[in-house]
Amino acid sequence: MNLFVKTERQTEWLQRLYEKEATFKKSAAEIDELSIFPKENIQALIDIGYTSGTLPTAYGGEGFTVYDMILFQETLASFDANTALSIGWNLGVVGDLFEKKLWTDDNLKFFAREVLNGALVNRSVSEAQTGSPTRGGRPGTTAVKADDCWLLSGRKIFTTASPVLTYFLTSAWIEEQQRVGFFLLHKDLAGLTIEETWDVISMRGTASHDLVLNNVKVDASKLVELSEAPSGGQTNGWHLHIPACYLGIAQAARDYAVHFANHHTPNSLNGPISQLPSIQQLIGEMELALTQARHLLYSVAEAYDDNSRRCLLSNEIGVVKHTVTNSAVTIVDKAMRIVGAKSLQRSNPLQRHYRDVRAGLHNPPMDDMTIKKLALSAIEQDQANNPLQG
Repeated sequence: MNLFVKTERQTEWLQRLYEKEATFKKSAAEIDELSIFPKENIQALIDIGYTSGTLPTAYGGEGFTVYDMILFQETLASFDANTALSIGWNLGVVGDLFEKKLWTDDNLKFFAREVLNGALVNRSVSEAQTGSPTRGGRPGTTAVKADDCWLLSGRKIFTTASPVLTYFLTSAWIEEQQRVGFFLLHKDLAGLTIEETWDVISMRGTASHDLVLNNVKVDASKLVELSEAPSGGQTNGWHLHIPACYLGIAQAARDYAVHFANHHTPNSLNGPISQLPSIQQLIGEMELALTQARHLLYSVAEAYDDNSRRCLLSNEIGVVKHTVTNSAVTIVDKAMRIVGAKSLQRSNPLQRHYRDVRAGLHNPPMDDMTIKKLALSAIEQDQANNPLQG
């Protein structure tokens, strides 16, 4: 990882995170086994100021870039994936809100104070009927204007970190404007409830429950963004916290497998299984996949952070997510092949990594949408460069 650490500040923040490594790793199995949300881990991150890291320095935050965020998030995910993914959404939403200045400055200042005081936020956009907003379905959740307020009703699924969220940045369809509005809803608003529905085999500790809205009344000033697209539309480099998380899981699986290979000596051998060509082949393939995925992830993050290059990005965010998450699944699979049947024991962390890493395939954008966009971009580019002659 040293190759990707570029600044003294990054080194300092990594050290702060590594101070949490033993504690986070120790609780990871119990979090998964009992499907417990890691509140203590999240509070520990709030206490060191990590949760306000992507808040710009002008607003009192640390001013993490996208590159900083993925460096830290990959590390955090290698300790505990549930903690990393949960807090990653908060970091990404805060970074995106302040980068795009989607709100008035007074509202941004208000929200910055909330974040500095430990408030947590996540977007709440997925619905059972529409699935991921990246597929283009408009929200079933509705927002109706009533004097100087809005009334929101609907149900959102996959609301990660719901037990500790202070705010929900929620999408709703505004019929009279034929657009999607994104509203900042405080957890204590009347009519807003969390229904505990999260019962899955992957990322069991993220508490990604349903957000239920029943005529929730919110002030007009809390309309943060209007968009033609259900997902917000613009290229969002802050979503790279997603592949960073799954790369961290893959790294943890790789570390376990290599350590096992160096210390497991069956009586049929004179030394550890790491001396076997077949095991070395698998280790080498893991290293290759990690190197390829990591360089792609960090190079795109670096391009996004460069204002002169950001505008040149088109489908790269989706390509990174597709490549890294699929590579992570492959890496964990190879790690399990090295360890063998022991990797299936419930006490073995690899079986947890195996289940958790597959969740990445279902985070946005979906693989088929990424491939479709790449194809359409290639076709449109050719048509633009070589118009048909009538």
